[in-house]
Amino acid sequence: MNKKQGVIWPMDHAFNVTLMHFANHHEAALQMFELPEEQEQFTSLPQKAMEVTAGQHRIVIMGDEKPVGFFLLHATDRVKEYSENPQAMLLTSFSINHAEQGKGYAKRGMLFLREFVKAEFPTCNEIVLAVNHKNIPAQKLYVQTGFSDTGKRRMGPIGEQLILSLAI
Repeated sequence: MNKKQGVIWPMDHAFNVTLMHFANHHEAALQMFELPEEQEQFTSLPQKAMEVTAGQHRIVIMGDEKPVGFFLLHATDRVKEYSENPQAMLLTSFSINHAEQGKGYAKRGMLFLREFVKAEFPTCNEIVLAVNHKNIPAQKLYVQTGFSDTGKRRMGPIGEQLILSLAI
């Protein structure tokens, strides 16, 4: 339990969490997303991913029927930079709106990822991602939700990145 402003609430109180494909009615809420500077250095805000190319899929994390998080799934040639598996997809641009952080949305969304991918992308059997070695909170989230370190590393725009994998 955490104590916040005198009220005791469960740490993971995000009960109604779902993943869904982006729809136009999500755009206004996604445009309002904000991140603190220390988080924004590691990802991109949803408003920068409104234009996608073939093989890119915008996924919205819904919390209590409103957009609270966002990420991209790639089934493009870019995946080859992270995995030799032809059935892998790449997860990028993961973010939870700052106002919604600390409510369990990120963890619940990532815990639902396997089921979502099985249903929506049945040929996919692996999700890969790169996380900056300095982004410890994100590393902990991904490991807690089933991702494992592949041992591979690559240089990103602000330093070394660990390549993590989730078997589907």
